[in-house]
Amino acid sequence: MDTLSYKTQSATPATIEKQWVVIDATDQVLGRLCSKVAKILRGKYKPDFTPNLDCGDNVIIINADKVKMTGDKFNKREYLRYTGYPGGQRTFTPGDLMAKSMKKTIKAGRHPLFIKVVKGMLPKGSLGAAQLNNLYVYNGSEHGHEANNPKVIDINKLK
Repeated sequence: MDTLSYKTQSATPATIEKQWVVIDATDQVLGRLCSKVAKILRGKYKPDFTPNLDCGDNVIIINADKVKMTGDKFNKREYLRYTGYPGGQRTFTPGDLMAKSMKKTIKAGRHPLFIKVVKGMLPKGSLGAAQLNNLYVYNGSEHGHEANNPKVIDINKLK
């Protein structure tokens, strides 16, 4: 057996093939859904996963307003943010972020709750920022990416 023939295949920017996938968030638990979405964004479900490249897929999440959280975390969980000034620590809940996503001033596809949760699961730095730009989240079932021919996947079948 020739062991030199077993070479590790690393992806290069020329060989990366990005796909578009649609995920329905109806009655899904937020953290479990976002951890699988983060794996798809990173490309960990692909056989040619390379940790230092953006080789993941583009993800569209629909029905984000129907996501759930276990217990009373929707109102009692607190996220922190700091403005940089003395006394500038601000707290907000997932319910606050969900209400913010309903406003017309939020750019389409940029849901603050999902961005907050998925961002913490991606690598820190420019690679994670580039991967986060491949996430599009919509409160309803309509999205403007039909031209990309996204395929619908069942998130419950992924590990």
